[in-house]
Amino acid sequence: MKMQSAPTSSVYQQVVELLRIESEAIERAAARLEREAVEKAVALILECPGKVILTGVGKSGVIAQKIAQTLTSTGTVSIFIHPSDAIHGSLGLVNAEDLVIAVSNSGETDEIIGIIPSLRHRGVQIIAIVGKLDSSMAKAADVVIDAAVDKEACPLNLAPTASTTVALALGDALAMSVMECRGVTPEDFAANHPAGRLGKRLTIRVADLMHPGPNIRRDSKWIEVVSAASKFALGAVTVVDDNGNLLGLVTDGDLRRAMEHSDPVNVAGLNAAEMMTADPITVAPEMLAFEALRLMEERPSQISVLPVVDTAGACVGLLRIHDIVRIGI
Repeated sequence: MKMQSAPTSSVYQQVVELLRIESEAIERAAARLEREAVEKAVALILECPGKVILTGVGKSGVIAQKIAQTLTSTGTVSIFIHPSDAIHGSLGLVNAEDLVIAVSNSGETDEIIGIIPSLRHRGVQIIAIVGKLDSSMAKAADVVIDAAVDKEACPLNLAPTASTTVALALGDALAMSVMECRGVTPEDFAANHPAGRLGKRLTIRVADLMHPGPNIRRDSKWIEVVSAASKFALGAVTVVDDNGNLLGLVTDGDLRRAMEHSDPVNVAGLNAAEMMTADPITVAPEMLAFEALRLMEERPSQISVLPVVDTAGACVGLLRIHDIVRIGI
């Protein structure tokens, strides 16, 4: 093995060229795709009454695992089974209602070819994503997706690079097409990704984050307003009528401005009605927290707290921008 040399200025051009090789390989794969094969593959996945089972060995196995995860996260129940495990008992997971997608660049992977008779005996249909259309796997499959590449991005043309990129891109394309055909909505997607930012944006609502409202009356004196603001420490207090309906909002900023613009002698006589912002912007409990965040931020003057009002007009809480950001939305 040769001694390693320090990176040179040509490394950048090399990286760019290798990326170009992979992107061009995907473009050529797209140009070669047969309409009938694609439509049949998507139909088989859509109509599969059981599981979609991905299989592959080595780097192709890693790609198969990723495709399985993508299918599952977008509404198609899918698992990965290594063909070596399959011949030692994992075939028990496979039944006639399932569909197998096998990934192999050569199309001659011994472990996969070894399980094909058992799959056929179970009546399982097979989609092959292969780089050789005349391979044993291609001949045995019900549908063949051409994943051939002219050369690998590897300088030695040995390490699976462009070939695995093309196989992954084809798997993603099939999964996304199936997803669209199923009519998967952002809400459906979020249901499978509750911990991710997208999931939180599509599932967490104002009611999940709001605080009980520190309600005061319009005739509450300045010291009562300050006391309520200090007790709840939410940055604001809500002003309501005798029925609990929202009249206004007094923020910490409103309190400061009241002190700045009032004679110190008269400050104690100020009431909530004189300090509040009447008819403030509000949100509903069922509103998505992400939409509330946008409402706070996408304004000429940003606001950091919003009253929460139900359909009857009653003030039921306060929502802070801090709570939305803290949850990771």
